[in-house]
Amino acid sequence: MRVIADLHLHSKYARACSSNFSIPVVSAQSRIKGIDVVGTGDMQHPKWLPELKKSLTPIGNGLFNDAGGMKFMLTTEISLIYTQDGKGRRVHLIVWAPSFSIVDQIVDELLKHGRIDYDGRPIFKLSCIEFTEMMKKISPEIEIIPAHAWTPWFSVYGDKGGFNSLSQAFGDQLKHIHAIETGISSDPAMNWRIAELDKMNIVSFSDAHSPWPNRLGREATVFEMKEASYEGIVSAVRTGRGLVETFEFFPEEGKYHLDGHRACDVCLEPADSIKINNICPKCKNKLTIGVSHRVEELSKYPLGHKSTSAKPFRYLIPLQEMIAKVYGVTLASKQVNLVYNKIIETCGNEFKVMLDTPETDLLKAAPKQLANAILAMRQQKIKFKPGYDGVYGEPIMDEYVIPKKMRKDY
Repeated sequence: MRVIADLHLHSKYARACSSNFSIPVVSAQSRIKGIDVVGTGDMQHPKWLPELKKSLTPIGNGLFNDAGGMKFMLTTEISLIYTQDGKGRRVHLIVWAPSFSIVDQIVDELLKHGRIDYDGRPIFKLSCIEFTEMMKKISPEIEIIPAHAWTPWFSVYGDKGGFNSLSQAFGDQLKHIHAIETGISSDPAMNWRIAELDKMNIVSFSDAHSPWPNRLGREATVFEMKEASYEGIVSAVRTGRGLVETFEFFPEEGKYHLDGHRACDVCLEPADSIKINNICPKCKNKLTIGVSHRVEELSKYPLGHKSTSAKPFRYLIPLQEMIAKVYGVTLASKQVNLVYNKIIETCGNEFKVMLDTPETDLLKAAPKQLANAILAMRQQKIKFKPGYDGVYGEPIMDEYVIPKKMRKDY
């Protein structure tokens, strides 16, 4: 069976995250999106963990059901801030566990190294090597994946506090690292240019900070297995067998794709940044070096190289975002929800609408301009104003905008 999973998100107890996060809301929105297995996020948090234990029932395969039958997996993100080789390091890691008993053991170990009550993404002064060794001593079933691997501020390859290689970051514990997460500012093709990733699997998840469909499942990974299970998902991540494809945010829309300085409204391609020594031409401060630049720095292979472990991937723009663009309204507009709900009722979940609904059916279910925009997205014909220095990129969809006098709740 085909299993679509989003296994990196947060809870209402994480900083800068929506207070609307709850198991029922995540469950309902996951169904609307088309997700089959969703992460709990923040599994170690002392307020969230009791809610998880109360709301989720183990189904005997490392996954859990909520009252509505949605499948959940125990997940979290950990922040490691420390010094190695004379440089400050800041790396975020995704951590998965198959049972509450193992989560309880993780909590006990984490409490020996700091607090876990102030944020859903707690910070520890541990190296990637120390943390990985600690987790594997608890259980070999725990899986660790470098989160949003290229983000400038908090990632394994990031310009601000990352490394030039996974082996430098994980040392002798690299044997326990089997995959990296692309993050929304990179895609698999960019990662295929890195030699050490030739044999590393690539996964994509949303890192959602709110439970709504424009964030939840904006990136996801598709697995093939007899039935959804923790063991099956982890086995696919470790071996590549059963890892089918990923759904990817267009990297240009990610908020760290290019170099720049948002305070000065400066956005530059890597080659142009290099020409001015990565210094903002307006204020003369250092630019935030984006993902595209960092990939160029570390790449061995040219653009177009395909890794030996490569899996297919497809790009996505969230449907609500496309509706807002086509209707010329804000994402929070009532009209966006009305149109979105009618399309979902007609075609099924959002992934079906965006990726698989035949053109003839799409034209029946949505306004012509919106249907054509979705078809253009599938063919990668949408242009973008690229993201930089914490500013999301924007799809340019002027040719698909519905004239004001013709707009209606379709």
